[in-house]
Amino acid sequence: MAAAYDPENVFAKILRGEIPSHKVYEDEVALAFMDIMPRADGHVLVIPKAPARNLLDIAPDALCALIARVQHVAKAASEAFAADGLTLQQFNESAGGQVVFHLHFHILPRIEGVALRPPGTMADSEKLKAHAEKIKAALGPFPG
Repeated sequence: MAAAYDPENVFAKILRGEIPSHKVYEDEVALAFMDIMPRADGHVLVIPKAPARNLLDIAPDALCALIARVQHVAKAASEAFAADGLTLQQFNESAGGQVVFHLHFHILPRIEGVALRPPGTMADSEKLKAHAEKIKAALGPFPG
């Protein structure tokens, strides 16, 4: 049996405004914000507002709406950081590498020849704020 969604997870707290974040995009479906331990410049997370533990328990219609927002933010992050490509990561359960048990997608703008940074290093808040502003400036209106 799958584990239940925990409304006290860190991303749920970010959604409720209990923990600050550098927001990039928000609407009734999703919130996108900067990863505080970025593996690349412009590393942004997109999460659903619906309480979903992972990809396996979100309603299909909510997932469709969410992935459209992931694409929207990914296009802006790619443009903002003049990326040669993107890495999109999504992990499910501990065995799959998931650490925060609220569904989330990692968007990492990639530059040819530049390796990802190792995980676990906190970024400077002012740098994250600047990166968020850079992505927001590249975001047009949501096409939906």
